[in-house]
Order: sequence, then C-alpha cells, then structure tokens
Amino acid sequence: MRESAEKPFRIGLFAADEAFYHAFERFVLPATLSVDKRRTSARSVFRASKHQGPFDLEIYEPGIARSEHGYYFVATNPDQFVKSVLDEREDLALPLARHFPPFRTEYARRTIHLVSRDNALFSVATAVPNIAPLLGLGWAIGEFASDTAVLTANQVRLAFLLAAASDRPVGYNEQRGEIASIVAGAFGWRAIARELIGKIPLGGGLIPKAAVAYAGTYVMGQSFERLYRSGYAYSRQERKTAYVDAYDKGKAIVSAVLERLRPGHA
Repeated sequence: MRESAEKPFRIGLFAADEAFYHAFERFVLPATLSVDKRRTSARSVFRASKHQGPFDLEIYEPGIARSEHGYYFVATNPDQFVKSVLDEREDLALPLARHFPPFRTEYARRTIHLVSRDNALFSVATAVPNIAPLLGLGWAIGEFASDTAVLTANQVRLAFLLAAASDRPVGYNEQRGEIASIVAGAFGWRAIARELIGKIPLGGGLIPKAAVAYAGTYVMGQSFERLYRSGYAYSRQERKTAYVDAYDKGKAIVSAVLERLRPGHA
C-alpha cells in the first residue's frame, strides 16, 4: 500500500495560455497546503510546452484537441474532472489523492463506501446458514469460522488506505490507536448484529445485520477521514448521528442487492 501511494507519476498540462496553468495549479495545490507540500506535489505537474512526455496523465484546456486518454479540466466544474479521472485511472487514484486534496476528498468518499459495502455483502453471505439451514452450504459452516475477523481486517485496510491518501504514516505501529479502536468497536456492533438476526424469524434480520456491518465500517471510515484531515475524530454524539444515517443507507443497499438476486428478477 505504501508503494502504491508513493508511486511516482507525471501530469502533463496542455494549454494555450498562462491562465489555464494557474487555474489548474490553484485547484490541485490550494493555499491551505504547506509550502513544503506544495513544492513536493508540484514536482509531479509539468507544462507540456516546456517538457517532454510521456506523461502518466494528460490534462487539456477546453478547445485544444486532446489525446484518446486525455482529460479536459473545466475550472467551473472541477468535481466532474476529478470523478472522471478516478473512474478511469484506478492505478493513479491513491497517489493522486496523497498529493492533491481535491482528489483526496473524492477518493476517501468512494473508498469508505466501497469497503462498507463489501463488509455488508460479506455479512449477508455469512448469514446464509442462519436463514437457510436446509441448503447445507459447507463453505458457510461456522460463518467462515469468524466473519468478525474478516470484517475487522477490512476496516483496518480502510484505515491504511485513508491514511495513505491523506499523506499520513501508514502501518500497524504508526496507526496503533486507530487499530485499537477498530478492534474494540468490532465486538459491539457484532453483538448487535447477532441479536438482530437471532431474534427476527425466517431471516428477517438479514438486512439489519448487514446494515450494521455497513454502518459500523462507514462511521469508522468517516471518523478517521476527519482525523487525518483535521486532527480530530468524531465525537460520541457525532458517531451516533452518523450511524443512524449510515444504517439506513446500508439497509437500502443490501435490499437492492437481494432484490436483484431473487429468482425471476429481470
């Protein structure tokens, strides 16, 4: 993960005038960055008129013919530019986030959602024996031995990714506090999930169980993202409020997935 985050890359800017260069540089290197960080990150940005390629990412001023894999940067709609690049250049997503705050925000949002969704769907899979014991799925015996271990490992991975994207130290020693809070919190939401699926008959607790996995991961990710960005994590009340919203979102996501899996669903 460290190697991926620190992967060197070259951005080539193609423009007809200085205004475009300045607009792009102001966007990816905002004044809130330290002088040292601005200087370090700026080393990855090149004006194509003055430097030879190849470039790992080509950015064009609107109106200039672009290459097949180039991107237009429109200063009035920068969010769309960021989304387009992250959609198509997964190989550069983490290093771009590490160097440039606008990419960091969107990368964090996507990563938190994806890992939360993975945990929710994994929770669904491990609950199959509980709601359909007659299926006799051998691979599900014992809920993969311990689904808590897998869900917690995914949360630790999310903490690593968010730290790397935020230009923070990454690793077990460097993130001891975050990992300790993940392990401590795992038993709490896991107990809630077991209670939900155990008390509601005929598998009615499946969606709530998965929603708990989604919400627990999502709130943890959001709290760490703010910790790395601002220096302080969510308060107890903020976690509670965020959990309610994330729980509802998790229920909707899992319900939609299960609906698509129903026999006869078009």
